[in-house]
Amino acid sequence: MLAYAFKRLLHVIPVAFGVSIVCFLLLHIAPGDPLAAILPADATAELQAQMRALYGLDRPLVIQYLLWLLRALHGDLGLSIATGRPVTREILGAMVNSFILAGVATLIGFSLGSLLGFLAGLYRGSWIDRLASSIAMLGVSVPHYWLGIVLVIIFSVELNWLPATGGGTDGSGGRALDWSYLRFLVLPALTMSVIPMGIIARTIRSLVAEVLAQDFVQALAAKGLMPRQILRHVIRNAAPTAISVMGLQLGYLLGGSILIETVFSWPGTGFLLNNAIFTRDLPMLQGTILILALFFVIMNVLVDIVQSAIDPRIQRN
Repeated sequence: MLAYAFKRLLHVIPVAFGVSIVCFLLLHIAPGDPLAAILPADATAELQAQMRALYGLDRPLVIQYLLWLLRALHGDLGLSIATGRPVTREILGAMVNSFILAGVATLIGFSLGSLLGFLAGLYRGSWIDRLASSIAMLGVSVPHYWLGIVLVIIFSVELNWLPATGGGTDGSGGRALDWSYLRFLVLPALTMSVIPMGIIARTIRSLVAEVLAQDFVQALAAKGLMPRQILRHVIRNAAPTAISVMGLQLGYLLGGSILIETVFSWPGTGFLLNNAIFTRDLPMLQGTILILALFFVIMNVLVDIVQSAIDPRIQRN
């Protein structure tokens, strides 16, 4: 187990190196000048040269990458062009809010999706299966940003039950687990949970139906095991794939929440990335994309390790 985990962790190094190259080059080959957002229209050539030297944009691209990578390894992702504050500090603050939002959305989606998928697989072909499958299909098909706008109209505008935007009483995100903070979390978390709920429900429905059709289930029933004992074996066989889907969905939600965080003005990495795109804040874009990409890579490795702990057969594949 430890050898398998160590080998999987070693695979992170070349992948992380490749991610850093892609993050750096994609933003540098994009059209436009990143300093145009902060330089006045009548900026002198001397001022432009000083600003380029300050942000290291006057050096060759290879040197820029090596210096940026060296600083990134020490936790320094540079200064934001738009705000002048350290990029690392800005991202860490936004990551906390994104983790909370993605974690709650994944918990809601996994709980509802598991329940719907398990019932649909257990009673396949019945009205329960059709109802659960229809809900899952609806969850996968509905655009989540459109659903967010609809929820805002219903619960914020019409009913005035929940706030439409923000991340806390001051609009910057809270840390206290009380209603004054959690009420800002309800609508974006529900909106983000719809897609993983549908994906997990359809996955678990297929897994449960497949496991129930295998010969060992019939053998367990023939030996006289009680239904709940048989269901325990079914859950154990379906758990590795379900955990893999849940882990990937958490990574997708954290990295792909830009639309939801923008709709609800939630102060997370998606909202930060959206602002950086419009202001062409190159250091902020590079740092945010790098952190999100590395998190997704690490999440995949952790999912593989957890899967191998549940099902040792994975280590031999």
